[in-house]
Amino acid sequence: MKKINLLLLPIALLASCSTAKTSDSSSSVSLIEVTDVNGRKVEVKPGTYKKVVCIGAGALRMYTYIGDTALLAGVEDIDNTLLTTRPKMFDGVARPYLIAHEEEFKKLPSCGVGGPQAQAAEPEKILACAPDIIVSEYEDVDKANALSTQIGVPVITLSFGTKGVFDDKTKASFTLLGKVFHKEERANEILDYIDSCKKEIQDKTKNITDKPKVYICGLGNWGTTDHLMTSNAYPCFNVANITNIAASSGLSSTGVQKLETEKFEELAPSMDVMILDSAAMKNIIPKVKENPSLFANVKAWKNGEVYLQLAYNAYYTNMELMLANTYFAAKSVYPSVFSSLDMNTKLSEITTKFLGQDLTTKINAYKYSYGGYQKIDTVNFLTKYTA
Repeated sequence: MKKINLLLLPIALLASCSTAKTSDSSSSVSLIEVTDVNGRKVEVKPGTYKKVVCIGAGALRMYTYIGDTALLAGVEDIDNTLLTTRPKMFDGVARPYLIAHEEEFKKLPSCGVGGPQAQAAEPEKILACAPDIIVSEYEDVDKANALSTQIGVPVITLSFGTKGVFDDKTKASFTLLGKVFHKEERANEILDYIDSCKKEIQDKTKNITDKPKVYICGLGNWGTTDHLMTSNAYPCFNVANITNIAASSGLSSTGVQKLETEKFEELAPSMDVMILDSAAMKNIIPKVKENPSLFANVKAWKNGEVYLQLAYNAYYTNMELMLANTYFAAKSVYPSVFSSLDMNTKLSEITTKFLGQDLTTKINAYKYSYGGYQKIDTVNFLTKYTA
């Protein structure tokens, strides 16, 4: 396809797009300046936007938590399951925002391919959607400014930071969306809920002194992670006052990292509790099948103290699942403290708060959810998961 220099597009085309996205009601709204999450100064007219496009990993997800999906003018191909040619690396893994709005997304035109292999805005496709504002998760300031100039509409950028649902940048993204789309009350509702959940978990765990030795693994990019991928600063553990046993193994203070095989074997006999992220299961299962003694030295595996949490990274972070995973970690490690907590009930509460729907049954039915939150039957592991 011949590339088009959008800066040289006929003025009439840009004018027609501008006319399409201007409403009478917007003329009486004052233009204000906001600072987006990446420090850009952007002029907006809050609550006037009628056609929204979200681009980049997580932007559409974040918008669905706060904004009106009826205003979407297009979606990336990765979020339109009606398309036969689209990125399919996340098929089979639950993305709650997509589950909640799948039928809506199928009806929308493409604003780009999206997905990990297409990490760039596609101005031609965006322009064809005629948006009057763009929500972007691409954090390059210069490119965001260039895109705004090319399309002729405001571009606001978001960021998840490094702590997902608990990160200040995530909170700032919610606040920004609330302000721009005149959904301040909704944004504050989500923020207050996250804070209340965080406080509940912290309050129940902060004075616990008898702490098991816990190992979390399977973190990282969807489909490429395994039992050696862990984190010294796993946000869910930090909130639940849990220490990863691998923290003393020379890992850096942030990010997901690979634990050396020798170090894993050294720590295995001391692991009281092991939590697997289901993102790693499709790689762990064949490893165990090939080598049934892979976890033979893991204390938690021998004692049946292995737990499976839902994959929370799939085209960036599923915020509601990360919050639910924090409850699950707390319950798995401190069962007596959270004895009354039913994870399916809690997940229903969380998805209803974030997306307005109880999605638990649908989430658990996804292939790579493996039935949802559970204690793994390590004795019959291969029988259950390779059937």
